[in-house]
Amino acid sequence: MPDPRPTLEAVAAHAGVSRATVSRVVNGGAGVRASVRERVQEAVADLGYVPNRAARSLVTRRTGAVAVVIAEPERRVFSDPFFAQQLRGISRELAVYDTQLLLMLVEHPNDYPRIGRYLSGGHVDGALMFSLHRDDPLPAMAAEAGLPAVYGGRPGWADAERELLYVDTDNRGGARLAVEHLLERGRRRIATITGPLDQTSAVDRLDGYRDALEAADPALGADPALVAHGDFTAEGGERAMAQLLERSPGLDAVFAASDLMATGTLCALRAAGRRVPEDVALVGYDDMPPALWADPPLTTVRQDVQAMGRIMAALLLQCLGVCHEEGARRRTGPVDGRAPTTPVITPARLIVRAST
Repeated sequence: MPDPRPTLEAVAAHAGVSRATVSRVVNGGAGVRASVRERVQEAVADLGYVPNRAARSLVTRRTGAVAVVIAEPERRVFSDPFFAQQLRGISRELAVYDTQLLLMLVEHPNDYPRIGRYLSGGHVDGALMFSLHRDDPLPAMAAEAGLPAVYGGRPGWADAERELLYVDTDNRGGARLAVEHLLERGRRRIATITGPLDQTSAVDRLDGYRDALEAADPALGADPALVAHGDFTAEGGERAMAQLLERSPGLDAVFAASDLMATGTLCALRAAGRRVPEDVALVGYDDMPPALWADPPLTTVRQDVQAMGRIMAALLLQCLGVCHEEGARRRTGPVDGRAPTTPVITPARLIVRAST
């Protein structure tokens, strides 16, 4: 039975051009006049031609796929809406350019060799990596494989900020906004629950907390009993809040460095008979759906996580040369089609709700 799918030759005949011209247009090659390119694209649409990805990869030496590597176990990735939002932004941007997303998670340190082998095996054109921890081997793996890579989050190791391309939010400034808001509400015994301090986002938010307290009164930020360490999970926030209440029962406000930790904080405060915000004011970070579902709804620091994912993907596509002129003309936002050379830092802003 003959194959009903239209061929490259059929598109060439329909457009009145050579097979080589159609191949250049389909594969994003240069040297084709705009009017001819448009005629070929119309023929492709009219006939419903779908390029053979395997054949195209032989021409372009690209796989049409990007690895998204999250340095977290499955239980974290699929329970935290932060990751869902970031993946949504990445996926939508890649789909515009017909690029596939391959998701890889780090369930255990033994997974690193497997990931390294895959990255170096020619299966993907580039990598997007986020939620990295201190001394994570993933950047070295990408470099060894010769893969272009973009990172989610400010890298925290020596010289990395000059060497790596990354997208992040202004974590330190956002935390400062949160604590300044609590100070403006008259709170003075302000505690914080940090994320894991082997991640730069958690370190930057702790620094922002201290910045705001020291600017208001150096004595306010001098009590280590007001700092408890969490892990960006609701359970971690609940445990940390219980520790804070035991150490500093007179606290009157808490800045939790993620919304999930803030929801756990609410549970611990409720169990201790503390009212929010009457007894203890509370601010989270991220502006994820749990902030709205909480009772009371959380004042939080908003970072546009989906946009950050989109920007990460767009930067990588530019590194790969996938974003052609017509795509650049459609683009909105900070990526304008030029070769990326510097990190992108997105702003954070405070969303005031009933918890303060």
